[in-house]
Amino acid sequence: MAEQRRGRGPMGPGSMGAPVEKAKNFKGTFRKLLNYLSDYKVALIFVIILAIAGSVFAITGPKILGTITTDIFEGVVAKITGTGEIDFYSIGKTILILAGLYFLASFFNYIKGFIVSKITAKVTYDMRRKISVKFNHLPMSYFDKKTHGELLSRISNDVDTINTNFQQILNQFITSITIIVGVLVMMFSINLTMTFAALAILPISVFLMVFVMKRSQKYFVTQQEYLGNINGQVEEVYGGHNIVKAFNKEKDAINSFENMNKVLYTSAWKSQFFSGLIMPIMTFIGNLGYVVISILGGYLAANGKIQVGDIVSFTQYVRRFTQPIGQVAQITSLIQATIAASERVFELLEEKEEIEIGESFISINDIKGNIEFKSVHFGYDPKVSIINNFSAKVKKGSKIAIVGPTGAGKTTIVKLLMRFYDVNEGSILVDGNNVKNFKRPEFRSLFGMVLQDPWLFSGTLRDNIAYGKNNASEEEIMKAAEASHVTHFVKTFPDGFDTLVDEEVNNISEGQKQLLTIARVILADPKILILDEATSSVDTRTEQLIQSAMDKLMKGRTSFIIAHRLSTIKNADLILVMDKGDIVEQGNHEELLKKKGFYEKLYNSQFDV
Repeated sequence: MAEQRRGRGPMGPGSMGAPVEKAKNFKGTFRKLLNYLSDYKVALIFVIILAIAGSVFAITGPKILGTITTDIFEGVVAKITGTGEIDFYSIGKTILILAGLYFLASFFNYIKGFIVSKITAKVTYDMRRKISVKFNHLPMSYFDKKTHGELLSRISNDVDTINTNFQQILNQFITSITIIVGVLVMMFSINLTMTFAALAILPISVFLMVFVMKRSQKYFVTQQEYLGNINGQVEEVYGGHNIVKAFNKEKDAINSFENMNKVLYTSAWKSQFFSGLIMPIMTFIGNLGYVVISILGGYLAANGKIQVGDIVSFTQYVRRFTQPIGQVAQITSLIQATIAASERVFELLEEKEEIEIGESFISINDIKGNIEFKSVHFGYDPKVSIINNFSAKVKKGSKIAIVGPTGAGKTTIVKLLMRFYDVNEGSILVDGNNVKNFKRPEFRSLFGMVLQDPWLFSGTLRDNIAYGKNNASEEEIMKAAEASHVTHFVKTFPDGFDTLVDEEVNNISEGQKQLLTIARVILADPKILILDEATSSVDTRTEQLIQSAMDKLMKGRTSFIIAHRLSTIKNADLILVMDKGDIVEQGNHEELLKKKGFYEKLYNSQFDV
């Protein structure tokens, strides 16, 4: 039975609005992201249409506003000269048209934002679902190379970055490009001279904006890096606060935090300062443009080449032209951060999964429990072997103890038996069948494990016991609890079996946690048992009770017991004594003591005999 363990690790915030790092393969990842979005192409087409429509309506507004200004100006002049009156009726109709256009622009943008939110939510949902499924199909060797924080970052930080940035990109990019093109068209339609004058200022804006962004880039990178460092340090200190206090390391922890916080503070204010310069610079350049346009427009209007309202329209277009340019610059940074995050997600999704090697899979229904290790060689790194020519035969129903010093390879043998890893050389047989010819999920259902570190998940005590068997009845759960002596301590809790296990599992003792995991295995009723220091966390009296319950449970089942306390394995049918990956001795307790070899030294070192 698989134990469920809550991983822990630093989880920093998502994108800070600036690229954290560049993608290793921008084009390749970009193509993968486009392929990933192909399921939403119809919705994306709607987004493009709505963005263009909303932008066109918004762009038309200043032109109509200029017409209104011209009508009012000409009406005032006519009234002063006595040649006419202001046509308020016509102006009123134009204002209504203008209001209608702005309403439609806002309405289309609202619908566009709604669709974009749905798309990004669906994309992140699919990504997290695929990552979750992927985690369950990755080999154990993959997790050996990654920290908990790094793995959690893929499913949290990176996906959140994609979600947040992608939403901004879809909302702003198409709109910004449409506005830039549309505004240019409208500006050229009003007056070529004024348009070229406005565009002459553009290179200055672009140059200053690129200059500032390059200066701020390194500070954003440092800021994001130290955000992760601080989160990791806080998580580490909080998770191990008992150890920190026990060794009086509070001052060291505070100093470490202060040093990282200073770097974060410096990089944060500098990055925000430089990025904050962009809008003031753009505003300043824009104001210079307004001055130039106003002077040039006034000159052209005085010479009858344009109307007064055109100056108002042109000024509005100049303002609308500089704003989306700044947005496009920001979007390019968001795209870079999104592609970098997507690359990490795709790297995970493309990792090699555990593959079934066998060609004709064997049913587990008739498995008896005879196990044989034949010349097994294994190393987590294939170049460094830690199990050397391991051979042993285990008859069904036998109780096998594996003993030896730390690092001898005891737990590794169990991991190989359950196919958490496959052997480099040799083979492991169950009832004469190579374990590679079984499907992993079915094969692992043969086993029940009680580990040295008992891990529980958030939920009730009942839920944690019932994890051992799907659709277990209340009666079965209670019988398992009684057999493992869980019922005794559960009665002391006000909520009984409905007591919730808190996030850090601090409301029950280590021994009680161990009893719960044993109850879980009893409920699972496996054919093969693996006990890895199963009674290491309980007191002597409880150990005796558990040992009695485990003896009953092991009866008729093939059982592997990994033990450091040799007093717990005296009644084992066979004891395998390991040292440096090899079986150096084997036999029962009395036989091994008579040999006066390695086992006797281990035994005497514990009991001073």
